[in-house]
Amino acid sequence: MAEIKSALELALERSRKYAISDEERERIREKELLQKAMGLFNRFKDGHLSTNEVMKEIERMDEKTGERVKAILLGQWADHLALDSSSERFLDAFESLRGRSLNEIREKFGDLLAAYRNEIGEARQKLSLQLMEELKAEGIGGEAVEPNVEGSETWKEWVEKVNRSQQEKLSEIKKALKSL
Repeated sequence: MAEIKSALELALERSRKYAISDEERERIREKELLQKAMGLFNRFKDGHLSTNEVMKEIERMDEKTGERVKAILLGQWADHLALDSSSERFLDAFESLRGRSLNEIREKFGDLLAAYRNEIGEARQKLSLQLMEELKAEGIGGEAVEPNVEGSETWKEWVEKVNRSQQEKLSEIKKALKSL
């Protein structure tokens, strides 16, 4: 007599030919790991997670996964270092995850950030004076008149020029972080 098979047995028979190879399984694990790390990174970047919470999440993972997530996070934090005040948070997190001080890199970054802010401040002041002169030439003046420096095309060009001049130094700092 013919044996009656359940739907599950039929499904299992059909799915045997769709078995996942070890290579595919590893790719899937790597993709899931990357998604997990990027999720932590984005939540941290957006301010939804503190450094301590990120550390706790990593501690919950098995050792191999935790180390891989740490490596991804460290790379992302280094890549997202920028010439703004939010980068201090990335450096703090980097220090916590690495478990060692980054005084030399912090000092270089602080000097670079100060130089950048100084250059931007000087550029803003020069352009503001230039725009005030242009407004006076058009008959617009007075104490209440304040030029819109940030709306000027010249401002955008100057900021881009300052960014380019500091980008090489910032890249060196990023490389130093990644090599730790």
